Amino acid sequence: MIYTLTTNPAIDMNVNAGELSYDRVNRTTDAVYTPNGKGLNVSFTLKHYGVASVIMGFFGGFSGEYIIGKASKICPVKPVMIEGITRVNVFVTTPKGELKFPNAGAPVNRARQEEMLELLRAADDLEVLSVSGSLSPEMDASFYDELVDVCAQKGAEFILDISHPHLAELVERRPLLIKPNDEEVAAIFGVNVCNQADVVRALREIHQRGAQNILLTLGGEGAYFSDGRHIWHANAAQVQVLSTACAGDATLASFLSVWLADRRNVEGALTRAMATGGNVAMSAGLGDFALVDEIARQIHVSVVA
Repeated sequence: MIYTLTTNPAIDMNVNAGELSYDRVNRTTDAVYTPNGKGLNVSFTLKHYGVASVIMGFFGGFSGEYIIGKASKICPVKPVMIEGITRVNVFVTTPKGELKFPNAGAPVNRARQEEMLELLRAADDLEVLSVSGSLSPEMDASFYDELVDVCAQKGAEFILDISHPHLAELVERRPLLIKPNDEEVAAIFGVNVCNQADVVRALREIHQRGAQNILLTLGGEGAYFSDGRHIWHANAAQVQVLSTACAGDATLASFLSVWLADRRNVEGALTRAMATGGNVAMSAGLGDFALVDEIARQIHVSVVA
C-alpha cells in the first residue's frame, strides 16, 4: 500500500480578481475551497487513476476537520490531531498573473510527531511512503530521518517531494524517487540547470549522491526522468494556465500511477504526468482531469542520454 504524508496540510482558497488597487476594496469571484496539501493531492490523483493509497497528516481546528471530512470521502485517512488551526492558503488570479499567499501553518510538537511515527510503525501494509511539502513550525529536519528509519525497519520504499535543504543529505539514504524542480536543484544541490547538458550533469551528480530515480520538473520546459542509466525528456503541454498550485503534485502522482506498476514504462508514465499536470494547471485546485487524454496527444517523450 502507498501511504502519503503531508506534514503541513492546508485548505486552498482559489479566487479570481480584476486589476488590484490599494485605494479601493478588491472584490473577488469564483471562490473554490479545496482540502489540500501536497501529499493529499498525490492521494487524490492516484485515486483518480485507480491506485489505492492512505492519507496521513497533521490536522487541527475547524480547517483540519474540514480537510479530514472531505478527504475521507476519497481515500482512507489516518490523521494526527494537533492544537492550533490548519492553515488556509490563498491564491488570487488576476489579469497579470497569479498571486500566491501560503501561510506558515500550525506548530506540531514533539509528542504529535512521535504519534505519527507510531502510526507508521503500526502500518503493516506499508510498501511505499511518499512525503511531500514543507515542515510545520516546531518540526526539525531530523523528522525526515526518522521517517526514513521507519521505512528501513519495515522494508518499505520512500519518495521525497520536499524543498528542504536537508534533501541533500537524505538522498544518501537512497530514496526510490525524488521530484525536485530547477530552483530546488540549484538551491539544494548547488547545480544550475540552464540547458539540457546542465540537466544531464545535475541528474548524474544527484544519482552519485544516492537517489535511485529522479523526476525533475521544469515548468514550461517540461520534465526529465532519470533511472541512473538513461535520461528521458517530455515536453510541457501548451495550455491556458489558471493556477499552478496543485500541478506539481498531480504530475508526481500520475507518473507514479504508471511507473510503480511497470518501471519499464517510462514513456507512458511521463506522458500521463505531463498531460495531467497541464490539465490541473487549467483549473482551480485539481479540477476534474477531463482533458488529460486530449492533452496527452501534445506530449512527446524521448531518450536524451
